[in-house]
Amino acid sequence: MESIFDKETRERLIERINLVNENNTRQWGKMNVYQMLRHCSQWEEMTLGKKKLKRSFLGRLFGKLALRSVLKDSSPLRRNTPTIPEFIVKEASGDIEAEKKKWIGMISEYGSFSNGGFVHPFFGRLTKEQIGYIAYKHADHHLRQFNA
Repeated sequence: MESIFDKETRERLIERINLVNENNTRQWGKMNVYQMLRHCSQWEEMTLGKKKLKRSFLGRLFGKLALRSVLKDSSPLRRNTPTIPEFIVKEASGDIEAEKKKWIGMISEYGSFSNGGFVHPFFGRLTKEQIGYIAYKHADHHLRQFNA
């Protein structure tokens, strides 16, 4: 399974992010390109420990079961997977190039990751290995969503 902690995997993700532009069209979901980029930047902020969110009630009940399902193999995340409500981007437009640069910067930070006590708001406490897999799958999911 691919992990965000692998340097070559990060480099491939960055190459894919650089392919994204205002002409990419979504294959599923409701987000436009800017919203997807902003959403992914916010998600990385959480994973890298720059933004804290509380555990959800449903996550406490079903999070570990869902995590096992997501990490059982290397298959991509399912289309239209629900998002954390705090990461729904309402503004319809913004600076696409600035969001790409921000996301790429955060992807690069995984090379010196130090948020070992990370608690996902739905899945709960994750090991570093689980963080690596889920961070890759999340980025891959949204890049696939926009054919990148």
